[in-house]
Amino acid sequence: MNDALKNQFVPGTRRGIVLLVTLVLLVVLATLGYTLTGRVAAQRHRNQYLIDYRAARYACDSAVRYSIATMEEINPQPLSRPNEPDFSDLFALDDVQYNELLAQWELGPAFAGMDGDEQYGEKTAMEDANDINPGDLWSVGFNDPDYMPIRGPYGAPWPFVTEPVEFEIGSAKVRIEIEDENAKYPLGWALMADPRIEREVDAGFVTFCELSGLDSEQIGTLSEQLEGVGKIKPFRMDFKPIRKMVNVPTSTTTSSRTARTSKPRTYRKPISISATQQYSEQTVHFAKLFHSSLVDTETLARPTIVTEARKESPLKYIGIWGSCRVNVNTAPRHVLEAAFIFGGNEVEIAEMIIQLRREEVFGSIDELKEELFRYSDSIDKCAEYITTTSRFFTIRITATSGAAKASSIIAITRDGDTVKQVASING
Repeated sequence: MNDALKNQFVPGTRRGIVLLVTLVLLVVLATLGYTLTGRVAAQRHRNQYLIDYRAARYACDSAVRYSIATMEEINPQPLSRPNEPDFSDLFALDDVQYNELLAQWELGPAFAGMDGDEQYGEKTAMEDANDINPGDLWSVGFNDPDYMPIRGPYGAPWPFVTEPVEFEIGSAKVRIEIEDENAKYPLGWALMADPRIEREVDAGFVTFCELSGLDSEQIGTLSEQLEGVGKIKPFRMDFKPIRKMVNVPTSTTTSSRTARTSKPRTYRKPISISATQQYSEQTVHFAKLFHSSLVDTETLARPTIVTEARKESPLKYIGIWGSCRVNVNTAPRHVLEAAFIFGGNEVEIAEMIIQLRREEVFGSIDELKEELFRYSDSIDKCAEYITTTSRFFTIRITATSGAAKASSIIAITRDGDTVKQVASING
């Protein structure tokens, strides 16, 4: 009886084992198939990314050549903006204040011409402006992407020289932005080691940092970082032609037999180095130092004001390419105040410049002194730190193709029709 039962259940046991082995094989095959499919997909993704990156890099390099050639033809000139809000204090406005400014501008020049009683009467234009919800501002004329609520000195948003340009090169989408570096605070000013202006250097640096929204701890950290840069190379403002002795190889010929043992001969020769050459060399050096790990630019790039309409960070207002002068026609208030601390009366001078340049920009420093004759002595002391024409620009180029992105940042100087590349960073 036991043998009969054993023979009855053996076939079923065998079928169960076969089924179990089949299931294990199917699981193994499915796992292998999934792994193989994943690896193939990953390899395809890597190959496609390499193709996309080559396309983006090629488009970016092509845009670099195009933008440098274009700068020879562009002649940026600040515009007259008598009835428009000035860009000077946008960095200091929170979201509510920014929307109130837009609402006031929407009411037109008539509102700007009212006196205090008219603006704040029982039912005034100001109350009408306050009745507008911030979210509704874009439904009353500001929702046009081509319409700039607050134009910068050149018409485009500050610090752009022109409206950003977008186009396609093959499969890549390219964006070119040109910024006015003379409209920013030159970070090299904080490294000047002249004891005659030490107090002004420190005061200007702290003033700019505080108005940019940096706290005391951040200012102290940045000061320590700049101190480390200053130990490597001091920042200079005054350059004069100098003569320097250099080693020059001789042009004498030697036989092949003696050439193996003899050392190349040199002689000392004096050469002249112009002030322009020295300035260019300094600019190149500090462009490298300020973009190195010695300065924590990532912290400075973190926005202190973030809204739907804009993002404001201290780095946006800092010149980190070795520029030396500030353009009074294009610099915002806190940059102007930092510049005129070298001569005094910085608050009054900055305010008058902001009001006057909306009507007509200043053509020269002499014209600036004539318009602000009460402060001509202070302006004289600042003459080497200010200008009325920007000659230092940054070109930012971004190219995207698929999931790949390539970028280039180029610092250039312009002297008349001559455009010279100072330094560049590729990403």
